[in-house]
Amino acid sequence: MIRNKFNKIQMKTKNTFRKTIVLTLILALSMANTSQAQEIYNKDETNQKQRPFIVDKKEYPFKSNWFTKDEISMHYIDEGEGIPIVLTHGNPDWSFLNRNIIKELSGEARIIAYDLPGFGFSDTPKDYGFTPQEHVEWISALLFEHLKLEKFIIVVQDWGGPTGLSVATSHPDKVLGVVISNTWAWKPEGKLVEFSMMMRSSEMESKVMEENFFVTGLMRGSIKKESSSNKAIMDAYEMPFPTKESRKGTAVFPQQITLASDWLGELESKLSTLQEKPVELIFGLKDDVVASQDIQDKWRSYFPKAPVQLLPDAGHFTQEDSPESFAFSLRRLLKNL
Repeated sequence: MIRNKFNKIQMKTKNTFRKTIVLTLILALSMANTSQAQEIYNKDETNQKQRPFIVDKKEYPFKSNWFTKDEISMHYIDEGEGIPIVLTHGNPDWSFLNRNIIKELSGEARIIAYDLPGFGFSDTPKDYGFTPQEHVEWISALLFEHLKLEKFIIVVQDWGGPTGLSVATSHPDKVLGVVISNTWAWKPEGKLVEFSMMMRSSEMESKVMEENFFVTGLMRGSIKKESSSNKAIMDAYEMPFPTKESRKGTAVFPQQITLASDWLGELESKLSTLQEKPVELIFGLKDDVVASQDIQDKWRSYFPKAPVQLLPDAGHFTQEDSPESFAFSLRRLLKNL
């Protein structure tokens, strides 16, 4: 009987020991995964700000810079020397969208590519509404208060158009040139209105918030197959939005196409301040919302002297589908300055 009790105790001890080992291993793996989910990869080695997630360094080899305001950090890339080129972004992407332009031109100019608050590596301010007006305040603070840019070229696409051009038209004396691709800067019409109203529906808002649909559905279906089938690329676009709360910005942007129509109308009235600037137009023709013939004609009416690149194999996200087109336009602007 004593031996039986001893055997039972021994067995129980072994089981407890095994459980302890298993739990320890699980905890260790969990801690390892947590540590791998973030990293410090900053140009300023004294800055211990962490990136919130890790991206493939072959795709995105750049070191991070941070602009901090009110204890909120805005992330940006700052590569190369020479004439500054500011690369904007829209929805649902971040500076990763511009990675191949940065790689191509950072040996010829100073390339600055930021992440809007709530996008990419940037923090999200408390009670942030994700309106274009709020984004413009952050972009302006980064470029003029922090980086103190005196002159720059700006590249705009998607919501980078209205936000970037709002900054440019408020400081036309600082603008050396503009590259415009698949965007708008006026009160929405036609398919833009239809798209915005669809995205304002409770059903679509729920899909975006619950399923990260703007990335996993709309963006994945809009970029070239070479990118959409690449796990490293799609992971980089999905990882900024791991939770329902983190996807708010991706839901607000399409709604603001119509909700911010008055603000967009005011922006259109300021486009004339850029009419004497060198401008390049790039249109990905698979996008029939903001690269339709009507949209092309409207941009040409504002900038009739602008060279135009028509890209039959590119969709809405032209920086992803055809970064070489941007390199071509930017080199032409740099050469003529």
